[in-house]
Amino acid sequence: MRYEIRHRPSYALLEVELEPGEAIRAEAGAMTYMSPSIEVKTVMREASFIQTLGLKVLGGQSFFVNEYAAKNGRGLIGLVSAPLGDIAHIEVRPGAGYIIQKAAYVASGLDVDLDVKWQGFERGLFGQGLFMLRATGSGVLFINTFGALEKKTLSPGEELVVDNFHLAAFSETCDYTVTKFGGLKSTLLGGEGLVVRIRGPGEVYIQTKNPAEFAEWLWSLLAYTRSTSR
Repeated sequence: MRYEIRHRPSYALLEVELEPGEAIRAEAGAMTYMSPSIEVKTVMREASFIQTLGLKVLGGQSFFVNEYAAKNGRGLIGLVSAPLGDIAHIEVRPGAGYIIQKAAYVASGLDVDLDVKWQGFERGLFGQGLFMLRATGSGVLFINTFGALEKKTLSPGEELVVDNFHLAAFSETCDYTVTKFGGLKSTLLGGEGLVVRIRGPGEVYIQTKNPAEFAEWLWSLLAYTRSTSR
C-alpha cells in the first residue's frame, strides 16, 4: 500500500493508492475524494457494546468506520480528519501496539484491531471527555494531531509527564498513570487538570496545540464579537 502525506504540517491530507484487492479502514467522514474504482462499506464498531454504553456518554462521537476497497482496478483515496494539524504514520506490529486518542484516529489497515472494550475507552480513563483506543495487530495506522507533532522515544525506565489534552498516542509497552496536576497551572486556570505520567520503553506522540484551550479561546472570541455588535 503506497501513501503520501501532503500539505504538512498545518493542513495535512493523507492520499493512499490502493492496488486491486487492497483495502483500508477509515474514520467515518474522513474521505475527501476517491477514484470511482473504489467501493465503500460502512461498518458499526462493536454494535452490542456501543448500544449498551450509549452515545451521550462519549460526546456523540462517531461509532462507524468505512472500509474502502479497490475492486475494479487501482484507485486513489484522500483522507483527512477534522482538526487542523499534521498526520503521522505508525507501524503496528504484534506485541507492539499503541494507545491513541479516539479523536486522533484517521485510518488503518484491515489487520489493525481497534479495541473499544479496553478500559481507556469504557471509562474515559484520561478524563474530561477524552477516550482512548487500543490499536493492536499488524499493519499501518494513521493518526491526526491538532497542531504539529512531537515524537519522544523513551528508554526503559525513562519518564515523561504529558498534559492529557496534548497526548495523541503512545506505545502499549509503556506504563502510565493518570494523575491530577497541581501547582501554578491549577491555580491560574481554576480547574483540576490531569496529566499522564508515562514510563518507557516506547514512543510518545504529542500534539502541540490543546483542543480544549482552542475551543475556549474561540468561545471567548465569539462572545466578545456578540457583545461589541450590540
